[in-house]
Amino acid sequence: MQPTLERVTRKFKDLSAYAPTAPYFLLPFRFHVLTPERELLVSEVGDYLLVPRGTVARLVERDLSYTDDPDLYADLLAGFFITDAPELPLLDVLATRYRTKKAFLENFTALHIFVVTLRCEHTCHYCQVSRVTADKDAFNMARQHLDQGIAHMMHSPNPHVTMEFQGGEALLAFEVIQYGVAEAERLAVRHNKRITFVICTNLAVVTDEMLHYCQEHDILLSTSLDGPAAIHNANRHRPKRNSYELTVQGIARARELVGYDRVSALMTTSALSLEHPLAIVDEYVAQGFPSVFLRPISPYGFALRHDRKNKYATDAFLTFYKTALAHILDYNFRGHFLREDYATIILRKILTPFSVGYVDLQSPAGLINSVVVFNYDGAVYASDEARMLAEMGDLTFKLGHLDTHSYEELFYGATAQQIAGAWSNEALAGCSECAFQPYCGADPVLHHATQGDMYGHRPTSVFCQKNMEIIRYLFELMDADPRIEAIFRRWVADFN
Repeated sequence: MQPTLERVTRKFKDLSAYAPTAPYFLLPFRFHVLTPERELLVSEVGDYLLVPRGTVARLVERDLSYTDDPDLYADLLAGFFITDAPELPLLDVLATRYRTKKAFLENFTALHIFVVTLRCEHTCHYCQVSRVTADKDAFNMARQHLDQGIAHMMHSPNPHVTMEFQGGEALLAFEVIQYGVAEAERLAVRHNKRITFVICTNLAVVTDEMLHYCQEHDILLSTSLDGPAAIHNANRHRPKRNSYELTVQGIARARELVGYDRVSALMTTSALSLEHPLAIVDEYVAQGFPSVFLRPISPYGFALRHDRKNKYATDAFLTFYKTALAHILDYNFRGHFLREDYATIILRKILTPFSVGYVDLQSPAGLINSVVVFNYDGAVYASDEARMLAEMGDLTFKLGHLDTHSYEELFYGATAQQIAGAWSNEALAGCSECAFQPYCGADPVLHHATQGDMYGHRPTSVFCQKNMEIIRYLFELMDADPRIEAIFRRWVADFN
């Protein structure tokens, strides 16, 4: 009698054929109670699951099975929360996912900030750096230091670097910018580098000649817009109280001569701003911007000298943020695309496998790894915030000086090594076990400034208080309304 042969078919087998044959093993993951009914699971590479309350306890107690809930079991396997084999069969895949999340480290420093002058014709009460009046030429960056900074930029292993000109008001030293651009362009050919040029400016002193130059050399412009005239002029003082008018005129003219999408704007939230979240969002829409970046005042520099105007509780900012975010979402519900950039940076880390280039939300932290600052006087700092601290007499994050330190001494010296001890949230108490760790960062400068210790104390950290609640709230919104998740995914797809 001939044996019966099983028919070969290309059809998928029944789902039961893929059921595990052994108990599951736990992989590293973190969790957070999101709401009274829901909890969040986050894997080592940032994959997440939103599940009913109590799922974590069942998972840890080995009370979950494929038979009872095949969809959840499959999600746990696919997201690297569990494995059904003693040796993880897809370890190489997991390693690749983790490496992708840390890809910003591959090429080292990208952003090189050149403070070309301290001169400024504004006297903003929240200014984070010491500024001097517009006629003090001694506070421009010397060509010697510009040359040395550019040489270090060319020494970076990163093939695509950004050269950002800051002040003061950078355009008051426009001739310094012109020299720097010409020298960087010349050396980029020799060193096979691509360079993105950015000028940070309030646009009050911009001329058509400057804008034509920016268009010719493909220079991006970044300006400040705090909201409608009453808010902007109150925040950003100028002798004739016409900062808003000049900014709006400058934006329009820059778009005309340089390119519509070559001009971006940032706002800073003062105590006055907290009262007007809707008006600020509406102003960005009125000025034709596709996004708004809702950011609090940083606790550095001159901002600390005006408590009444600048100091407020983190809870007050979070209320402002949520109200403004709801207004932004309402615009999207009505068919008008408008993105909130801070949420989008976090959402990119949540919804995609890719890394982000935003310094404050990187681990290891972006200072040195992603950004370095060459000050007008030749001093070199680990980040822009580090320079702000130095202007107030705190040199903790000063890496050295262009005249006296080599590239290796600046980027790998004793100060850099000290910072490295506190710049990875994977190794910080309170961060290492936090569910939001893959989406957050480590900010040694802020913790040093606010707590006197770059390691920081997470239960009292304003950085943690702000980021934990924003991240939690974004998950809550996505879980509550699939329309919001769809909007968030459009923001991420549009963001670059």
